[in-house]
Amino acid sequence: MKILTRPFGSINEVAVDAYILENSNGLKVTITNYGATITSIQVPDKDGNVEEIVCGFDTLDGYFSEAYLANAPYFGGTVGRYCSQIKDAQFILDGQEYQLAKMVGENNLHGGLVGFDKRIWEVELYNPEEAAIAMRLVSQHLEEGFPGNVEVKVTFSLTEANAIQIAYHATTDQDTPFTITNHSYFNLSGFKETVENHAVRVASEKRQVWDESGAATGENQSIAGQPDDLREPKSIGDVHAAMNDGFEHFYLFEEKGFDLAEVAEIHEETSGRSLKISTTEPGMLFYTGKYTSDELQRESGLQYGKFRGFCCETHRYPNGPNFPDSPKSILRKDETYESTTIFQFEW
Repeated sequence: MKILTRPFGSINEVAVDAYILENSNGLKVTITNYGATITSIQVPDKDGNVEEIVCGFDTLDGYFSEAYLANAPYFGGTVGRYCSQIKDAQFILDGQEYQLAKMVGENNLHGGLVGFDKRIWEVELYNPEEAAIAMRLVSQHLEEGFPGNVEVKVTFSLTEANAIQIAYHATTDQDTPFTITNHSYFNLSGFKETVENHAVRVASEKRQVWDESGAATGENQSIAGQPDDLREPKSIGDVHAAMNDGFEHFYLFEEKGFDLAEVAEIHEETSGRSLKISTTEPGMLFYTGKYTSDELQRESGLQYGKFRGFCCETHRYPNGPNFPDSPKSILRKDETYESTTIFQFEW
């Protein structure tokens, strides 16, 4: 187990670094303190060949290219102060109305114009033998329109059991909407193909209903027996064909509550790689990159684009601040936000 550090770039003369966590099995994850962003995960296949399996870039410049800024895919970033879309970019909390930036039509997305994924985080290095690193951020009162001063900590850990654990911790001095996630896009084939040849299982028979703007309506629906019922493994491509669309589904884990449990598994047959997702969160947005631009690629030439990466975004309910029965969508000033998600790899 070890951690290495290398320069990643700079913003307004402020240095940004990349931190490489590596275990003895050949699994390597690179994280930059710009946006607490996972930029690379390299994983062996069943024959021992180590390949890149997430969308990202090898230098900071990649996150500021014209194509990337136009498409805004949030590759690998820590997204906050509130994930997904908030309807009409507004909410009422404790009798006061708050207005946010309108980003997707009339709606707010992923915390605003300068969300957590676009901030430089303070780094706290752990013992390199533990292959763990923590990053801290202070989000000021009314930053991007959200109330309260929030102190956030994200800890990334890599284990010898080939698991990447992400632990989130936050406190606030005022009630505020709050939920954060990691926005990595995975392709277990090493980008040799789209993700449509992957098999996916998600332990849920219910998902949110979204309106035509992409915001949750507050209604949840059973999908038992439907093409997007993934309680038994299905080919992503087969479900795409049956739905005539890509995935952008927020699956609910109502019975699990906030306990840590395995909620999904994705497998790619040719490489032999599998990814299992465990989380304490009550839901997961499964997204197959249907809006990702084909103009995006890594410096090495690895091609990104439509259906070439899937996301497993574990967090509280989208548009939760506008629904009183949305579980723990508001972080209260006398509470502590604790959340864990684990990406477990096998090959």
